[in-house]
Amino acid sequence: MGLPKIDLPIFETKLISTGRKKVKYRPFTVKEEKILLIAQESDDIDQVLLGIKQIISNCCTSVDPDELPMFDIEYLLMQIRGKSVNNIIEFQITDPETDAPVMLELDIDEIKIVKPKGHNREISITEDTRLIMKYPKLDQVSIFVDTERDETENIFDVMLSCIDSVVEGDTVYTLDDFSREEVVEFVESFSTQTVEDIKKFFETMPVLKCEKEYVNANGDTKKVVLEGVETFFI
Repeated sequence: MGLPKIDLPIFETKLISTGRKKVKYRPFTVKEEKILLIAQESDDIDQVLLGIKQIISNCCTSVDPDELPMFDIEYLLMQIRGKSVNNIIEFQITDPETDAPVMLELDIDEIKIVKPKGHNREISITEDTRLIMKYPKLDQVSIFVDTERDETENIFDVMLSCIDSVVEGDTVYTLDDFSREEVVEFVESFSTQTVEDIKKFFETMPVLKCEKEYVNANGDTKKVVLEGVETFFI
């Protein structure tokens, strides 16, 4: 006779990107906790991203982590962590004024979804032509943090990968249907204003953010802003 099967509770939440699609998830087990610890201890961003992907795949149903925007991934990680352990995350920062360590507590419920004004996925190129942008996904995060590559090259590659389609009048062109050379030639023809509008798209994407106040060793009240995937691997 085999060992008894452990039934885990199932929870449900909605993805930020749609506000409608429901995702069922369970707390992580010892198996996922081991993955989390390995990711925490790794200095390799690819290892961290692989750990994130495994946890989302194991704990969530009906979602593909490769297809989710990064802020959806962060949100799901936050929900899973809250149901697996508790809502409180203890972590240490270094105060920039005194260089002294400061212990802080972060309540997951304090993390808010920030949606900056002026954010738009549609970017006009000409009077009749516009871009439809898509949000960066998990595998594209490594492009952002790859310090061995030129920053301009990183930005260009992310720009290429996040253009979903081009609309000209009633015609829709999906960039996946074209070669990289064709897409590069197209993007290199953008005006400076179009590039600035694309940068604004990235700068104003929805983000999970939390601001924490603390008192440093000098008795001064300071504030630290937490956001991004590293927040959930403290």
